[in-house]
Amino acid sequence: MEKRDYYEVLGVEKTASPDEIKKAYRKKAMQYHPDRNPGDASAEEKFKEAAEAYDVLSSQEKRSRYDQFGHAGMSGSSGFNGQNFDINSIFERFGDLFGGGFGGFGGFGGFGDSSSRGPRVRKGSSLRVNVKLTLEEISKNTEKKIKLKKQVVCPECHGKGSMDASSIVTCPTCHGKGQVIRQQRGIFGIMQQAVPCEACHGEGTIVKNPCSHCHGSGIVNGEEIVSITIPAGVEDGMQLSMREKGNAAPRGGINGDLFIVVEEIDHDVFEREGNNLYLNYYISFPQAALGGSVEIPTLEGKARVKLSPGTQGGQILRLQGKGLPELNSHLKGDLIVNVNVWTPKTLSKEEKAMIEKMALSENFTPKPGKNDKSFFSKVKQFFN
Repeated sequence: MEKRDYYEVLGVEKTASPDEIKKAYRKKAMQYHPDRNPGDASAEEKFKEAAEAYDVLSSQEKRSRYDQFGHAGMSGSSGFNGQNFDINSIFERFGDLFGGGFGGFGGFGGFGDSSSRGPRVRKGSSLRVNVKLTLEEISKNTEKKIKLKKQVVCPECHGKGSMDASSIVTCPTCHGKGQVIRQQRGIFGIMQQAVPCEACHGEGTIVKNPCSHCHGSGIVNGEEIVSITIPAGVEDGMQLSMREKGNAAPRGGINGDLFIVVEEIDHDVFEREGNNLYLNYYISFPQAALGGSVEIPTLEGKARVKLSPGTQGGQILRLQGKGLPELNSHLKGDLIVNVNVWTPKTLSKEEKAMIEKMALSENFTPKPGKNDKSFFSKVKQFFN
C-alpha cells in the first residue's frame, strides 16, 4: 500500500514548526494508543504510522531530505515503518513526549523512559482482568482484592537469571551497549542505523550459568494478590489500568501493566442510563387519591417523598442528586421515579361492592386535561 504523506498523517502544514509537529504527534499517539484501542489492528497501524511520520519530521536532516525527495529519500533512514520495530520500540524512543506516562488509573503504561542509547530494558507483558461491580459499589470508591496468576520474579535468583553474579557477563558482541550499528547502502550513500543486539537481545549482558529454577529467565509462574481501588462513577465496559502490576519482566526489567475491565451487574430495582437511575414505583389507589408520605428506595437507603392528593399514574418524580456520581467529579445524577398506581388483581366481595359504589360517582370518571403530558414527554423534559 502506498505510503501517505507524513504531513498528512500528523495533520499539519508543511510550514509547521517543531513544536507544532510534536504536539500533533502527541495527539495522534494518544488517539491511537494500543491501551486505548485494545485488539484494534487498524489503530495499531495508525499508531505506528504516526510514529514513523514523527521520526522523520522531528529530525531537521530527515525532514529536509523528505521535503526534497519524498519517501524515496527515506530508504534505510526511518526505522519506524511498522515492519522492523515493535510497539515497545516506539515507546522507548518517544516516551519522553508523554512525561513518563500517567500514573494510576487511566495511565498509558507503554510510555516509559525514552533513552534508547543504552542497553534495552525489557518490559513484562500486560494482563487483563474483568471485575464485576454492583450499582452500590459503583456509587462510591470501591476496593477489590484480586488473586492474579502471573509471572513473578524468581525467588531463587531474585530475578537475576543466575545464582552466581559472576556468571552475568558483558555481551562481547555489543560490549554492553545493547545495540549494534547496521550499515545499509542506499541511493543516497551508506546509511547507519542502531538496532538491538541479537546476541543479548538488547540487554547488554549474557548469562553464562543460568539459574536452574527459572532457566535463566529470572521469572517463574506464580500468584499475587492485587488491591484495586476503583473510582466511583465507572461504567460497564470501561477499562482502567494500573502501572507495573502485570507480568514480571525477564532479568530485572519493568513489570507489565494490569488492565481492569468493568462489568456492571444488573440491579434488581434500578435501571441506569449515564449517571441517572430510573425506578418504577407503585402506590395504592388510596395513596394516589388521598396523597401522603411514601418512602422511595435509593442506593443509599430510602428517601421520604410527599405525594399530592390526586396523584396520577405515570407521574414523574425527580430526586436530585440521588443517582450515581460522575467519574472524577463532585457532580451526581438524579433518580427518576415513574409512579404507577397498583390495581388489585383479585377482590373480596366487600371490596368489590365498595368499588362498584364508587364507580357510580361522577368524580371517578377519568377527565384527562389537555395539558397532561405523555410519559415520554415527562422524561424528555429532564434532559432539556
